[in-house]
Amino acid sequence: MTTLDDLYAQQGQSPWLDNLRRDYLAQGKLQKLVDQGIRGVTSNPTIFAKAIEGVADYDEQFKSLLESHTVEASYWELVITDIIDALAVLRPVHESSNGVDGYVSIEVAPALAHDTSGTVASARELHERIDRPNLFVKIPATVEGVPAIRTMIGEGRSINVTLIFSLERYDDVMEAYVGGLEDAVAAGTSDLSGIGSVASFFVSRVDTEVDRRLETAAAQAADETAKQALLAVRGMAAIAQAQQAYQRFVKVFGGPRWEALAARGAKVQRPLWASTSTKNPAYPDLAYVDNLIGPDTVNTMPDATIDAFLDHGIVARTIDAHPEQSARVLARLEALGVDMADVGRTLEDEGVASFSKSFDELMQSLTDKANALAAGH
Repeated sequence: MTTLDDLYAQQGQSPWLDNLRRDYLAQGKLQKLVDQGIRGVTSNPTIFAKAIEGVADYDEQFKSLLESHTVEASYWELVITDIIDALAVLRPVHESSNGVDGYVSIEVAPALAHDTSGTVASARELHERIDRPNLFVKIPATVEGVPAIRTMIGEGRSINVTLIFSLERYDDVMEAYVGGLEDAVAAGTSDLSGIGSVASFFVSRVDTEVDRRLETAAAQAADETAKQALLAVRGMAAIAQAQQAYQRFVKVFGGPRWEALAARGAKVQRPLWASTSTKNPAYPDLAYVDNLIGPDTVNTMPDATIDAFLDHGIVARTIDAHPEQSARVLARLEALGVDMADVGRTLEDEGVASFSKSFDELMQSLTDKANALAAGH
């Protein structure tokens, strides 16, 4: 038994891997991680860009695909191949957990982030093309993404909601899930147990942005006391906000409205803590893992964070140990002039732009490779 196993067995939190590469599949590393306690996989355009660029693992398939596909269509074939192989590795976890875990996520194209109908069409196509019970299609929690989420849940398709940065948007996401399940019932679905969802709440980036704002304000502070008051709350925002998100989760997934759906087999939409590697080296390497442990949650970690947790992670329930304290932190930040809703909007824009940039750069890289192959190089 590892600390990853203990995390699930003792605290009800599922550790997932936030990475996917072809060599992890070919060389058995993903299976080894599953054997160590990893219970799911998340991916995004940046992860696939890093996986595909500069390595030869994809070259043979890419060259073959170019005979009948465009560069972009070839990219999707490369990605879907990896996703299908990963789904096979995680399928036993999915079955043994009665559909709670064992999911692998693939994200719709970043260009669709503000296109509701395009997102619906793409998510539907990915679900129908891959057609595995443990597939999550990732849809960003933009204003335009939220109705697409509800539509997909209403059609019985499992969704990973990504790029959540604020409590207000998280409320919208939970409503989209619950409303989508109610739509499914209205459309004649009597058994909701096959519909799954997680709500991916990004964590470390919140501290990065809030700390930047605090330090800017401190540099302009009128006196030393005001400066120190601002600097004293650095590194507190992300954990406090995630802990408050959990309080909202508990409220939504309780009471008569939810119980009516649970009676039909509905599963809660678990909060998933994403972006959990520590960006500031001054903070503990497991700050965004050790402080967010609790039942009915997921933490998706990059490789280095998984290694750190296996080495020195502390398995203890922390997500709701001091909810009043996390509420005070957020109130203190607002009093100091940090607009958390604006922080969320800024980070959402940056997240969408970052994924779009990774996707565009990879398309250019693959285009260059295709041209070189066509020239016989």
